Amino acid sequence: MKLRWLTIGLLAALSWDADAMRVGRRDTPRDQLQYDVHYFDQKVNHFPDDPQFTKSPLSNGTFKQRYYFDSTYYKPGGPVYLYISGETSGPSRFSNLQNGIIQILMQATNGLGVILENRYYGESYPFNTSTVDELLFLTTNQTIADNAYFAQHAVFPGINGTLTAPGTPWILYGGSLAGAQTALSIKVHGDVLYGGIAASAPIKVSVGYPEWYNPIQKYAPQDCVTRINNIVDKFDSLIAKNNTKAINEFKALFGFESLTDNRDFAAAIADPIGNPGFYLSSTWQELNWNSTYGSRDFFYFCGNVSDVDAPEEITQVDYALANYTDGEPWIGLGGYANYVKTYTRPLCASGDYNANGCWGTQNASAWADVENTSTRSYLYTSCVEQGAYIDAPKEGPALLSRVIDTSYEQQWCTWAFPPGKYNSIPSTPDIDAYNNFGAFNLSADRLAFIDGDQDVWLDLCYHSNFAPLRTTSSDLHPELLITGSGHHWDSYGILDVEAEPQFIREAHLWEIKTVKKWLKSFGDWKKSKY
Repeated sequence: MKLRWLTIGLLAALSWDADAMRVGRRDTPRDQLQYDVHYFDQKVNHFPDDPQFTKSPLSNGTFKQRYYFDSTYYKPGGPVYLYISGETSGPSRFSNLQNGIIQILMQATNGLGVILENRYYGESYPFNTSTVDELLFLTTNQTIADNAYFAQHAVFPGINGTLTAPGTPWILYGGSLAGAQTALSIKVHGDVLYGGIAASAPIKVSVGYPEWYNPIQKYAPQDCVTRINNIVDKFDSLIAKNNTKAINEFKALFGFESLTDNRDFAAAIADPIGNPGFYLSSTWQELNWNSTYGSRDFFYFCGNVSDVDAPEEITQVDYALANYTDGEPWIGLGGYANYVKTYTRPLCASGDYNANGCWGTQNASAWADVENTSTRSYLYTSCVEQGAYIDAPKEGPALLSRVIDTSYEQQWCTWAFPPGKYNSIPSTPDIDAYNNFGAFNLSADRLAFIDGDQDVWLDLCYHSNFAPLRTTSSDLHPELLITGSGHHWDSYGILDVEAEPQFIREAHLWEIKTVKKWLKSFGDWKKSKY
């Protein structure tokens, strides 16, 4: 769910490969293929009888929704695999067609792969700006209706015949927010869409989500985790005592004296771990079995915090604030502060750490900028329906200072989206609108759930520790929890399933078997539709 911005430029001046509907020479390695953009006339509003939407004069329009496809493996009669791009642009998801989960499924079943860009993300934005009135149509129901309508009307240039649903089996895949959209699409539009695989899909949301840190507390190197927990406890004791002098000294050790808001400071020093909003570091969430797409920065960070061979000038910092804790040193503080100063602060390109583009969040006018951005669209969906504000736990150990609660992010919503003529955001996210689809009991025929037990978003997903015990899996309702896996790690591949690490290889083989079983029954399902 947390955004990681990737920019993938389309390669220019390359020849056209009509067979694969891709941009690239025939000798271009598959994992470097780029795809031509196509445009679909999508409805702004799928609910003409709903006054929530029809009150707006924009409701009768259409917009150009971008999509991309790969027919390399396609043979007549094969399925269509629709990859839901979620909270980022279509091109940033090309790896799924190149060598990821869609490529794996296409190759196994002679299928065609498609990426559909989400409304309001990338360049599939209906309007010129993103005022709250224009964002009225960015809802879960509108988004999943897009998927069904697209499947019923999509055209693929160069492909003979009609591949629309329900006459052709359309199987969706999505990870994270897109995983939830996949699950809800099958739940609501299962008469059109044949099946779906929902990976790391948040299907039961809450306003606050301190559980984001639970897998890190459990699975990260424990010497590092313990040191950070203790440092956070000591900092929070300074906050509780309102010891301004000590707090400022603590900020100075990290080079963050300019962050006057204690919550902004707390978020900044948590950046290498993961924090509320839009962090700049590669965190635990960005770990990946495939080094092409992942980063080991989290472990480098932890290695600094727990370095037993750190030089004296680093370890002496552990005692810099001991006079505020009855002589007790802040073990690991020197390594922690040095890492942040050396590696985290430079991620702020402007050098203005208190700017909205870095760790300062208290500029109300900056939030109110109505320029179209994926960041703004993502924030809106969080403010309106999805919540899941990352905050500190109310009790127990904490990797994020307890000075941060849900009001921290809710304030951004208030500043970003003042009431409009036709729309206003609620005072707190309307999570019932999202959870009413079924929450942890969400189920539909041919809807598969696949999660990773080390995913920071796990406790919003099907295999959450708070969900009913999952004891059965069937062909119609398959589910898999991957031990040792993070956030939708099954979406990545290397063009050789047998060469993958065992836990990923077996997950991919399970997904192949799952869709093959479904496809064997498609004929009977199709007859029931006509």
